[in-house]
Amino acid sequence: MAVEAKAAEGVETRGFEAEVARLLHLMVHSVYSEKEIFLRELISNASDACDRLRYAALTEPALTADDPGFRVELAIDKDGRRLTIADNGIGMSHDELVANLGTIARSGTSAFVEQLSGDESKDVNLIGRFGVGFYSVFMVASSVEVVSRKAGSPEAWSWTSDGAGTYAMRHAVREGRGTTITLTLRTGEDEFLDAWRLKKIVKTYSDHIALPVILKGEGEEGADETLNAASALWTRPKAEITPEQYGEFYRHVGHAMDEPWATVHWKAEGTIEYTGLLFIPTNRPFDLFDPKRESRLKLYVRRVFITDNCEALLPGYLRFVRGVVDSADLPLNISREMLQESALTAKIRAGLIKKILSELDKRAADAEAYKAFWDAFGAVLKEGLYEDFERREQVLKLARFRTTKSGEGVISLADYVARMRPNQTAIHFITGDAAGVGHSPQLEAFKARDIEVLLLTDPIDDFWTGVGLDFDGKPFQSVTRGDIDLSLIPEAAGGTQAEAAPDADIATLIAAAKLALGEQVKDVRVSKRLTDSPVCLVADSGDMDMHLARLLRAHKGADAAGAKAVRILEINPRHPLVKALAERATRPGATDALEDAAHLLLDQARIIEGEGPSDPVAFARRLSDVMVRAVA
Repeated sequence: MAVEAKAAEGVETRGFEAEVARLLHLMVHSVYSEKEIFLRELISNASDACDRLRYAALTEPALTADDPGFRVELAIDKDGRRLTIADNGIGMSHDELVANLGTIARSGTSAFVEQLSGDESKDVNLIGRFGVGFYSVFMVASSVEVVSRKAGSPEAWSWTSDGAGTYAMRHAVREGRGTTITLTLRTGEDEFLDAWRLKKIVKTYSDHIALPVILKGEGEEGADETLNAASALWTRPKAEITPEQYGEFYRHVGHAMDEPWATVHWKAEGTIEYTGLLFIPTNRPFDLFDPKRESRLKLYVRRVFITDNCEALLPGYLRFVRGVVDSADLPLNISREMLQESALTAKIRAGLIKKILSELDKRAADAEAYKAFWDAFGAVLKEGLYEDFERREQVLKLARFRTTKSGEGVISLADYVARMRPNQTAIHFITGDAAGVGHSPQLEAFKARDIEVLLLTDPIDDFWTGVGLDFDGKPFQSVTRGDIDLSLIPEAAGGTQAEAAPDADIATLIAAAKLALGEQVKDVRVSKRLTDSPVCLVADSGDMDMHLARLLRAHKGADAAGAKAVRILEINPRHPLVKALAERATRPGATDALEDAAHLLLDQARIIEGEGPSDPVAFARRLSDVMVRAVA
């Protein structure tokens, strides 16, 4: 966001980034029905600011020495149509106001706006799904002023905007640290000037906030009134917490708008004591595939906030989990480095993983509900198959797969093994793009023999399938690698195969193709996996899988290690084209025609695999020559 102009001395007028301005337009014109969520968002932000200051004060006690009691205060000015929300948390400096104010769930506005469709009615629903953070104020306010003073700093700054595309920054005066947000409400939003309405909103959405939310001067005889229970939700007995309270706490701690798919609340006792309140979301957080793979679990020590980015507590493949862990045994002054190395942290981590995987195992019994979870987070959970050696069997048991027989549904590996064909000794799979993987020619022999094949379409699938896993004693085997032998498995009833070309003719054709293609292929051989297509490419048993090679080329370029390996060209001796070429190979003077045919067959196999011809100009010439001869 660049400074566009200075309206007056000491005042900076800045323009929002394009995507922020677009989102503000949506908020201002929103017909989103639950407008009261703006208050929840502001109180939640205030609570976070107080948590961060409480942690900072562990090493700098002077930051809170003059005002040790944290709180959020609401004030109503009916005559001026103003609602004020103030906290005495850590506050923001000038640069922090510019850089941070209004980021959605701290994940970046651009990531959110990429989801927008351009259809305002649909985009409003998206706003409701993902949460709107600070920007939600513009649903009810015609203008907003934020005055903030960073803890430990003598300076205060004012940020003001009407949501129309610009905001202004200026020096301000604020007594004490923290942030004060003043909303001038739009016409028709009088309900948010009513004390009873504010009490109901706070009780509904913010009762779990662990510090008092105070309504100034609205109690009996003008006294201040505390509106919430002001105690940490995770410390209360489960029997006293309603599903609605759990849901609101999830939306607070997870910066979310959906309902939790699962809630896990327990207290661990014994050699180490801690309380966990964890949530599995219903919808994907839109930073789920951020390359940093950061955990969003909040760590507290004896109800003192420590960090909300603690990789030491959860592995990357469980990063979709939201919630709170509160330990009574960790030291309050623990650093990030100490967390990574602490034996106590390792025990908590093991307990959290065990609890989460156990909850997933329990809920997997409801196939329909579990499919909803798997569709949202399966691609992430499968990362554990690659990186968590200790728990691979547990994760494999939880995994679900689309197959050549499952349609739009998914099945477990136990289901797959239960319906394996007689004499089938391996779990067969193919990796590729979702749109075309089920139509690969490498599947033809498997379909003819009614052998089910796992269709793996997530990038992580190319990695975990290469670490030598098995399930129930059955190894995983790619249908695109090695020399597949399915001779012990009979074809399905009703299946018929055309007569193959004579072995001698096929041998002559293969010799001619090898001579023509040279080092472009590792080998040319008769296929045991093709029934309908004339050719396909396969990787040798010791080579990198072809789909993985394409991924690496796309990511690292053409020189990626192993990504340029030559492949084996397999031909189908029963296909009419191959039979005709085999017959032609026995005639005198067929060398030139066979050379062109061999290159065309190789290019055809490459195209089927999602690659282009090695030489597009030569491919076009050969194709034209063949068409001319065909119509001559």
